Amino acid sequence: MIFGRRRSRNADAVITGAGSGIGAAFAAELARRGGRVVCSDVDEGSAEVTAEVINTSGGQAISVRCDVTELDDVRRLADEAQTWFDGPPTLVINNAGVGAGGLPIGETEIDDWHWVLDVNLWGPVHGCHVFAPMMKRAGFGGVINVASAAAFGAAPGMAAYNVSKAGVLSLSETLAAELSGTGVHVTALCPTFVKTNIVEAGRISDRSTQLADRLMRWTGFSPERVARMCLDTHDRGGLYCMPQPDARIGWGIKRFTPTVYTRAVGLTTRVTT
Repeated sequence: MIFGRRRSRNADAVITGAGSGIGAAFAAELARRGGRVVCSDVDEGSAEVTAEVINTSGGQAISVRCDVTELDDVRRLADEAQTWFDGPPTLVINNAGVGAGGLPIGETEIDDWHWVLDVNLWGPVHGCHVFAPMMKRAGFGGVINVASAAAFGAAPGMAAYNVSKAGVLSLSETLAAELSGTGVHVTALCPTFVKTNIVEAGRISDRSTQLADRLMRWTGFSPERVARMCLDTHDRGGLYCMPQPDARIGWGIKRFTPTVYTRAVGLTTRVTT
């Protein structure tokens, strides 16, 4: 293993939620960078499509069904990846996620809380729990956890999603501290709006869905652009990747004036709804 190389080049990568959106974009971009990719998704058919597109284009990929809410599934994913790579992966992207929102705390169904936290938070926890020790033992590797600007945005009506992504951000920061000096680097991806199917596939109220659709059209980045920017940030050793300017601006304001920021978000939301 050549230390100091760019981790996204010639990577042996495992990606969850690779059947569509950002996950599929990560898979395609890593293949273009010379990598071998294990495309996993709870929807086995969609993972197969992503892998087939890569293979047809001259890359190397396999598909594996994985429900990230189940630790045993993630362990099986790791076993299959190690067998195919003939060794541990050098890059793991915990990307699988779902969306929910539109109702305030107290009105959001508890089942929706469990669903969102199981996928969005426990999925990355399981991924880090299984894969981080492998890469630590190998002395080289990378972990990208897909969080969101929602991790610090505190938008009303999005509590379950916000909490899940805040947990992923904290998980990433803690893992980065624990792996400091081991040769394994961690990046947390925190985009705002990305043009994916997460709104249509999620449990989001009609009104919030319409607003999200408009914002995606007006300000959303393509998944391909986000994947490229995140991989480049990871190669540079960045802990945070915030592709869009609004995420970076919001992050800065929230850190320096959290009380003012939170009040402003609440007032703005009431005015626009």
